[in-house]
Amino acid sequence: MSEEMKIPYKIYLEEDEMPRDWYNVRADMTKKPAPLLNPGTGQPMTAAELEGVFCADLVAQELDNDTRLIPIPDEIRDFYKMYRPSPLVRAYCLEKKLDTPAKIYYKFEGNNTSGSHKLNSAIAQAYYAKKQGLKGVTTETGAGQWGTALSMACAYLDLDCRVYMVKVSYEQKPFRREVMRTYGASVTPSPSMTTEIGRKILAEHPGTTGSLGCAISEAVEDALSRDGYRYVLGSVLNQVLLHQSVIGLETMTALKKYGIKPDMIIGCAGGGSNLGGLISPFMGEKLRGEADYDIVAVEPASCPSLTRGKYAYDFCDTGKVCPLAKMYTLGSGFIPSPNHAGGLRYHGMSPIISELYDQGLMRAISVEQTAVFEAAELFARVEGILPAPESSHAIRAAIDEALRCKETGEEKTIVFGLTGTGYFDMVAYEKFNNGEMNDYIPTDEDLQPGFDSLPKI
Repeated sequence: MSEEMKIPYKIYLEEDEMPRDWYNVRADMTKKPAPLLNPGTGQPMTAAELEGVFCADLVAQELDNDTRLIPIPDEIRDFYKMYRPSPLVRAYCLEKKLDTPAKIYYKFEGNNTSGSHKLNSAIAQAYYAKKQGLKGVTTETGAGQWGTALSMACAYLDLDCRVYMVKVSYEQKPFRREVMRTYGASVTPSPSMTTEIGRKILAEHPGTTGSLGCAISEAVEDALSRDGYRYVLGSVLNQVLLHQSVIGLETMTALKKYGIKPDMIIGCAGGGSNLGGLISPFMGEKLRGEADYDIVAVEPASCPSLTRGKYAYDFCDTGKVCPLAKMYTLGSGFIPSPNHAGGLRYHGMSPIISELYDQGLMRAISVEQTAVFEAAELFARVEGILPAPESSHAIRAAIDEALRCKETGEEKTIVFGLTGTGYFDMVAYEKFNNGEMNDYIPTDEDLQPGFDSLPKI
């Protein structure tokens, strides 16, 4: 039997191979991400200030730049065992269809009830809220994966869950909304008339389809107005990338189990949760000089924070109530087009990803919507999984690279993150199949107002 045939279609890890620690990539970064700033004073946020919004243990993780490995509590590992370790899959059928010498692997995070990788952080954040004795949590959700994951985690731990869902997704994905409600969460389309910030946004932008920035503002206001509640976020923050590092750690373990070294690692990029989780341990090797990889972030051309944004301090939300973060941003007031990029419509990017990108340790590309769905349908037809629109950005980039290998004869090994399934995204697939989907790319003039509104720090 050849060495090639010894590699199975799906690489499964044993339960004892599941990570016992989260990996904090900041510990290996010589130049750390810039600190969060208090918007009132312009000074770095203290733990005491952040604990008014976030759970205390999560604040400690958010501010920890030095601890490389942070133990995963046994209660969280026990929950992970419902669906982890997740499989690393060799895309043999896609390789054959493309007639490429490239080897393509994907880490599949959609094999849980929430349908995406978001559950990895949702259960962690809900656990720390429960440990603190809180009554419940508030959050925002874009495409709905995060809201679904958090509602599932809160149901498991008997916590109240209040979700503000971006209005365009609330309308496009009623079944995703109903899954959240089935798990006991309340779901409000954002912007709404239920918060002061929501009413202000609606007054300034009548008929707006909303944005993650709007929904964050409402969720934070809701948390601050209720005793025993804290706000939790599904992406962007350091703590979230920390929890999601289980993706990359398992991927690295599976690859090393069969002596496979990837040349390229690809992840879709919205706020940075999946991308950061997938690439963190590989980036750690790169930072320590132990290995080198071509690491690629793929974002929608309609919301191009890395490829066309500014690296500057900005508000994390439209209502400007959250701390300032230094990140690649389109401006907190940027309202993306009501397209089907799903959870990749956030105006900014994780401070960790932003700093790594600014240092030239990774690169970024943007792809158009119709090309993404072409890749999604090809993948579904040959690999048997209907991918989420977000995941399909990474699929598009992987296919394009595999086709380049076909032209050059290069035998690259490509790994990408399949963040979740697209079974609640059928409105988007319907529009694509009906030929009703358009590509929207903002002009420089469209982006300028967001840049003009950046705080002067």
